[in-house]
Amino acid sequence: MPPQPTDLILVSVLKDKRDLEIVRVLGWYRIPFKTAPKTVAVDWLAFYQTAKFGDEKWAIHYVAPVRGHELTTRRELLRNQPNHPRANELYYKIQLGQLERLPRPIPSRKWRRLTFLYTTGERLLAAVEINDLIIQSEERELLWKALRERGLNAERQYETQPRGEVDFALLCALGNLGILIQSDDAPPRKLRDKPPWRYLTVPSAMLGSDLPGVLEQIEATVSELGGLKP
Repeated sequence: MPPQPTDLILVSVLKDKRDLEIVRVLGWYRIPFKTAPKTVAVDWLAFYQTAKFGDEKWAIHYVAPVRGHELTTRRELLRNQPNHPRANELYYKIQLGQLERLPRPIPSRKWRRLTFLYTTGERLLAAVEINDLIIQSEERELLWKALRERGLNAERQYETQPRGEVDFALLCALGNLGILIQSDDAPPRKLRDKPPWRYLTVPSAMLGSDLPGVLEQIEATVSELGGLKP
């Protein structure tokens, strides 16, 4: 049975083919406790595959239902690596059902660093690309749709090392534009420009009161940065 529309899904990363075989044959996936997402009590895991997967890289091809989880050490999980530097560190062991291939893969249009993100069964089954999975506030969703209508293909929740994560990223020929949405009740958040990144902070209230003005500012900055990369 495929994921149901209301199922909670955690998108996780498969770093190499050995990890995929562990999921497929042994039926579990490991998450370091110290870098784990807020909850691992989800209905499904979806697996984003890295560059080591060749033709299947940078996309989600597989999902697996979650049967439970427990906290253990890396040494117990991977007993053939007892001397690993992280052998005594705590890991979540996510117990899984049968690995299932999606009817169609969900690719990332551009290479991106991905850790964990939550989505729903409804979004997963309708997604055309990775950005379609991301759940955001009403204001962020409004800007996302407006950018797409203008032909400005952005990346959502994009990591800009070493600065952290921005709400939207537009990757341009002469640099990149990071957009931060400032919630009304949140402390001020502003990043200083640091090549190749320029940053734009937008109060969330402006997305409701002056969306055309926000879009004009974004378009002008993208133009200054040489337009979007092909």
